[in-house]
Amino acid sequence: MTSTPTALWLRCETKTFEKRAALTPTTAKKLLDAGFQITVEEDPERIFDIEEYRAVGCTIAPYNSWPNAPLTTTIIGLKELPPNDDSPLPHSHIQFAHCYKNQGGWESVLERFGKGKGSLYDLEFLQDDIGRRVAAFGFHAGFAGAAAGAIAYAARQGGKGGKVQPLNPYPNEQAMIDDVKAKLGGSGKGLKALVVGALGRCGRGAVDLFRKIGLEESDIYKWDLEETAKGGPFQEILDVDIFVNCIYLSSSIPPFVSPAQLSQAGSNRRLSVIVDVSCDTTNPFNPIPVYDVNTTFDDPTVEVTVP
Repeated sequence: MTSTPTALWLRCETKTFEKRAALTPTTAKKLLDAGFQITVEEDPERIFDIEEYRAVGCTIAPYNSWPNAPLTTTIIGLKELPPNDDSPLPHSHIQFAHCYKNQGGWESVLERFGKGKGSLYDLEFLQDDIGRRVAAFGFHAGFAGAAAGAIAYAARQGGKGGKVQPLNPYPNEQAMIDDVKAKLGGSGKGLKALVVGALGRCGRGAVDLFRKIGLEESDIYKWDLEETAKGGPFQEILDVDIFVNCIYLSSSIPPFVSPAQLSQAGSNRRLSVIVDVSCDTTNPFNPIPVYDVNTTFDDPTVEVTVP
């Protein structure tokens, strides 16, 4: 008697400008070879063409058709499901749900699973045998975030108030580096940047971007647990042009920078751009409580109101 193969269903991503996929064609092929049944939804935004999945043997399904999948099928996605939907979720879902650290809206997310008797396997809490996260913000999250910060800095220097045009994907890393350098007038030399969480994967990416756009090594301040142990707010953050936050937040900590600190600094503040890659905006422990809205690809910056 043969057992029924485990069925996985790669759903479409519904967040604007989201081109990433939780399952690549290469990995799909490995799972198929291992005996899994793989269904992939059509998604015009996905970076991988649907024919790449078809070519390796995946079953193709229409866009956003996963609610009709058999209940024994596990639904795989990357980002959270669309808000303002309270329909029950009877399937098992694998995704980043952003609801287990008291983020805004967490109750409604978990309520949907409760009503549908489904299960949530949150990728943020997937760990290996020694308790280390398996699916975490990687090198290129910090790399791209630092690039966006440098672009915002250039916009501020150009008299545009730091307002950045919608961000669109680059064909490759070098194209992004060249564009950032061009916006900075040819190089980032002379800029000062501070990266908190610099020893992690995300932080190393931010540091690498700053190197590749021309910052001097001595102008890239690499902070991690040792440097932040004394507790913020930190004057050092106000003394650089770009501050990048790449930490993993799991508990309450003193803020790295505060509205009162910005106000007291006045014109003595060098800090021009904050890049919050960690993005704990709606977390009650948010260590950067100077803004309260999430930016998007089409509106990537928000002006900080200094009291």
